[in-house]
Amino acid sequence: MPAYVGALGLPGLADVHVHFLPDPMQRKVWAYFDEAETHYGTPWPITYRADEELRLATLRGLGLKAIPSLVYPHKPGMAGWLNEWCADFADRVPDAVHSATFYPEPGVGDLVATALDRGARLFKMHVQVGDFTPDDERLDAAWARLEAARVPVVIHAGSAPIRGMHTGPGAVREVLRRHPDLVLVVAHLGMPEYHEFADLADEFGGVHLDTTMSGTDFTNRFAPFPAGYVERLATLRDRVVLGSDFPSIPYPYAHQLDALARLGLGDDWMRAVLWHNGARLLGLPGA
Repeated sequence: MPAYVGALGLPGLADVHVHFLPDPMQRKVWAYFDEAETHYGTPWPITYRADEELRLATLRGLGLKAIPSLVYPHKPGMAGWLNEWCADFADRVPDAVHSATFYPEPGVGDLVATALDRGARLFKMHVQVGDFTPDDERLDAAWARLEAARVPVVIHAGSAPIRGMHTGPGAVREVLRRHPDLVLVVAHLGMPEYHEFADLADEFGGVHLDTTMSGTDFTNRFAPFPAGYVERLATLRDRVVLGSDFPSIPYPYAHQLDALARLGLGDDWMRAVLWHNGARLLGLPGA
């Protein structure tokens, strides 16, 4: 991978979709994936099941120049202490991207403001895990603060790998109607509602799409790209950003890059997706 990235003339990779979690939460996430045949109907082996130090070393060896710590709450009262953990992670990991999260609960606007004041520059929202709708009115103050700050939010709102009560593009469109200048990064290219989320990128200048798990052999079995979609990715070159879902992926990291390269969209597209777009969103030097 480093040789391939170097041949493209890039300083490294700008991956916006990487997870580092508190150890007890990480173990619970891996335990959930260990039962993936029950949850999803297919095995989901964890390729990078290792301690935090080794996972950080692995990403640096793969060429990542900044390391997000995307976290996500599934009930009230979690977001605050998760944000504290992320702030500590950013303090002790020199190349960390200070990340944060939020949930529809009283005081969420102030919670987001506090995270921003402490230096958070990337947020995560997971609609299916959190089991809430992103257009919940309780979130309006949080969305307004994020819109004003122009800080990106990685939002998993697509209906894969399993449909949730609130997944899909409809509520995201409503959020953007209220807050049209939000910088949203739609995880997994919005899988499987690929075209519908691409429509949002066409309509709203701050909407981006991350590549997480998309086009891989694993996801092509249940959520292949629809007709005409690869051509749309070409036209959206400056809005597509690298995502991986490291560490809980069922294949080596390099397979994500191979899946993107075999789309045949050319080296300039790969340069934009692997580095330039993500580096711009994360504010990395040389973006």
